[in-house]
Amino acid sequence: MARYTDPVCRLCRREGVKLYLKGERCYTDKCAIDRRGYAPGQHGQGGGRRRASEYGTQLREKQKARRVYGVLEKQFQAYYVEAARRQGITGDTLLQLLETRLDNVVYRLGYASSRPEARQLVKHGHFAVNGRNVDIPSYQVRIGDVISVREKSASSPKFKELLEAAESKTVTPWLERDVASRSGKVMRFPAREEIDVPVAEQLIIEYYSR
Repeated sequence: MARYTDPVCRLCRREGVKLYLKGERCYTDKCAIDRRGYAPGQHGQGGGRRRASEYGTQLREKQKARRVYGVLEKQFQAYYVEAARRQGITGDTLLQLLETRLDNVVYRLGYASSRPEARQLVKHGHFAVNGRNVDIPSYQVRIGDVISVREKSASSPKFKELLEAAESKTVTPWLERDVASRSGKVMRFPAREEIDVPVAEQLIIEYYSR
C-alpha cells in the first residue's frame, strides 16, 4: 500500500497546525511549526495567497484529519461511508472510527510516541488483541478488547524505553492502562469532547455531502 514518505513536518506546515507526527520532537523548540510557521514550497512565505473558497476550506479539513491518523484517501472515504450508515451524529461517529483503530489506541495508551510510530510497531507484530497477534494498524478495537505488548517484544531495549515513558503519560478516559502487565483495555468508545484532534469534522461531512 502506498504511504507518504516525504518529511512529515511538511504536512504540519501545510495545514498550519501541529499534527504531532514526530512524537516528542513536536513538544520542543525543534518543531517545524514553531521554527517555520508557513506553508512549504517556494510560495510558502508569500503573503498574497488567495482566500480559500468554501470547498477549499472543507478539503483542507479533510486532509488534516487524514494526516493526523495516517489514512489514505480511499480508506478515509470508506470511514465516512460507514459513519454515515450508522445511527448518530456522522461527524462524531467518523472520529470514533478513526480513534478506535488499533494503531491509534496503541498511541493513546502511551506505548508509542506518535501515531506513525504506533502504526509501524503494529505492522511489525509487536501487539496482540485479546491474546491474538494482530499486525493490521486499521484493525477496529471493540469495547472490552485488551491490547497487550507481546512478551518477546517487551524485552527489547526499544520497548523498555517506551514502557518507561508510558508511566508518565496520561491515558484518555475511555481506555484503561496497566503498565505492569504492559496492556490496556477499551472501556468504552470515546465521546467527542475526549478526542483532542484539531479537526472540524462538520466541514469534512460537508465536503463528502456535496
